[in-house]
This record gives sequence, C-alpha cells and structure tokens, in this order.
Amino acid sequence: MWLSARQMRHVADHRDRVPDEFADRINLASHQRAADYTRARLRLGWVEQVYDAAILLAMTLLGGLQWLDRVVGHITDHSLPRQLLLLVAVAAVMGVLGLPFALWRQFRLEARFGFNRMTPALFVADTVKGIALGLVLGLPLAAAVLWLMGQAGAAWWLWAWGLWVAFNLLLLFIYPMFIAPLFNKFTPLADATLAVRIRQLALRCGFALGGLFVMDGSRRSGHGNAYFTGFGKARRIVFFDTLIARLNADEIEAVLAHELGHFAHGHIARRIVMSFVLALVFFALLGWLAQQPWFYAGLGALPRGDGSDNALALLLFFLVLPVFTFPLTPLGSWYSRRNEFEADRYAAMQSSAAQLVSALVKLYDDNAATLTPDPVHSAFYDSHPPASVRIRHLLQT
Repeated sequence: MWLSARQMRHVADHRDRVPDEFADRINLASHQRAADYTRARLRLGWVEQVYDAAILLAMTLLGGLQWLDRVVGHITDHSLPRQLLLLVAVAAVMGVLGLPFALWRQFRLEARFGFNRMTPALFVADTVKGIALGLVLGLPLAAAVLWLMGQAGAAWWLWAWGLWVAFNLLLLFIYPMFIAPLFNKFTPLADATLAVRIRQLALRCGFALGGLFVMDGSRRSGHGNAYFTGFGKARRIVFFDTLIARLNADEIEAVLAHELGHFAHGHIARRIVMSFVLALVFFALLGWLAQQPWFYAGLGALPRGDGSDNALALLLFFLVLPVFTFPLTPLGSWYSRRNEFEADRYAAMQSSAAQLVSALVKLYDDNAATLTPDPVHSAFYDSHPPASVRIRHLLQT
C-alpha cells in the first residue's frame, strides 16, 4: 500500500504536463486520462488488498480452512474424495468472494475509461468455461498429486514435480489449438502484403512459423497486444484485432520483431526452465512442511494425523506462499525488464527502432499507460521499463 501511495502521488504530481519526449505525440487530455486510469486502478487495488488480506486471515489463522475441512468430512469420510471436495470447496469460496471485484473492474472501472467491450452474457460464458476447464484439467491433476502424496513415500514431492512439469508442457502444446479457441475466435491474417512481410521477418529471425492469426480481442477489451505461442507445428503468431486496426504495417513488423527478440534470446525457454526449477524448490519445501505439525497449527489448522491432511497442506501452502515470496518481486521485475531491453535491441536490428518507438507511443496512448510512474514503484513491480527510459534506449540503439 505504501508503494501504491507513492505511485498515486507521483502520477498526480505529473498529471498536468506531458513529458517532453512525448509532447509532440500525446496530447494533454490523453496524458491526463492515463493518469486518472492509473490512479483509479490503484484505489481499487487498495480496497482489494485489504479485502484479500482479510480473506487470507479468515481462511488460515481464523480457522476457515479447518471449518471447511470439517464440513466436507460430514459429506464423505473416504480420504481422496474428501480431499478433492475440500479443494473444490475452497476454489468455489475464493471464486465467489473474488467475483465482486472482477465485476467492478470489468464493468465499472474498465468501462469508465472506454476499455470494456464485454457483455454480461460473455462474462458469464467465460466464467462457466473457466470453471469447466478447471474441473476437466485441474481435478485429475489434483487427484494424481494427492495420490502421490499418500502413496509415493517421502520422495512424493519429486514425483509430483515431474507430473507438474509434464502437465505444463502438455498445456503449452494444446493451449493454442484447443483451449484458446474456446474463449476467442482466431482467423488467419487477411492482409496478404502484411503476411508476406511477417513471414520474411520470421525467416530472417529463424522462427519456424506455424500460422498467422488475428484474435477478436475487441469483443472483451479495447486494449491491444500481440504474442506468439505454442511449439513445433503448433507455433503461431497472434495479433489482437485492436492492434491491427491501430498500427500501420511498419509498426506491426517492429512490434513483432520485439516479440521474436524474446524467442531469439531464449527468454521464453529460460523462463519456463526457471519456473520448473522454482516449482521443484517449492515442492521440496512443501514435502518437508507437510510433515511438520507446527505448519498446520501455526496457520490455524489441526491436522488429523492419519495421512489424510494432504489437501489441507496443499491449500495452506499455496494460500500463504505469495506472502513470503512478495519480497522477491523486484528481482523478477528487474529480470523481466532486462529481457525487454534485449528484445528491443533485437527489434531495432531486425526492423526499425523508429517504427517500434512510434508503435509503443500509440500503444501507451491507447492503453492509457502512465508515462510518469514512480521510480520506486516501477522498480518493484514493472515487468517493462518505464516509457521514457525504454524509448530513450531505443533511440540510442
């Protein structure tokens, strides 16, 4: 909250003057809109932080998880079904408690600044699909992890980690072709001239391209973006239709060159490997904590001691983990910003630094991204460099 207060104050102090490097590209009204949007999101974030902290305390130290465990124990006393039911119950409770903020953010805050394109019917449809996916994909994974915790001995966490890695690799393959189309419509890029330019760029960058697609992002939001996803024959480049409508061909090529820079420098592969290494550390830690009575008692739960506390251990661990990893946030942010600078330099070599700057300014403007973030808040949280710093580096490339 202290970091958010710094950000709000810094953005407000610079609200009435466009930074010099943007003065000829972004007008004062757009700059003030971005400042107001940033502050509105921070104010909502304040309330949500207090709300989430209260829920976390209620679920842990005040005995919420313990109470839910007793409730599901009255429904079934079979170990694995009871533990799965506890996971589902907690997910349902957390989802319902988080729904007011999701609705307010989408239909009040985003709508106020002209970004929301989602209808209530589409919101409900997305929610139902998300729940269905969670049940179809998440329940079997949870059941397998719980079975390993109960049957694989002291080294269960190593087997569970291997299962987690395999599951996530599978998702990387099936997401572009089977999961993403459940939520968005993907159509081949219709602009033949632009498609040829992009394929030539991909060829220069050594990127094996499986397809070029435009996603109907405008059905939900006015924000624009581009990304590549998948592996092997499933590898594809995806543009939001809002981005295609806003940028010219030179700017689109420059944005894509930046995204391909992440591929060329191995950023994505390294992030995947790093996530798997961190998961191994966390599974090992959980494997130890799950055997410690003080772990449960210290977080408001009483273990049964009969080997059926595994779901309780999982829930306690993953509920409180963000609290203890929060101080590591600036390290992850720094590493991400470093990658962004490398991708920018790559884009400048493969395309045009000036066109990337032009595209970034348009995207900052369209997405109402503040041009004057607080340096401390930015260093702690931001995965991308501040706009002025990023553009300065590009112009010096």
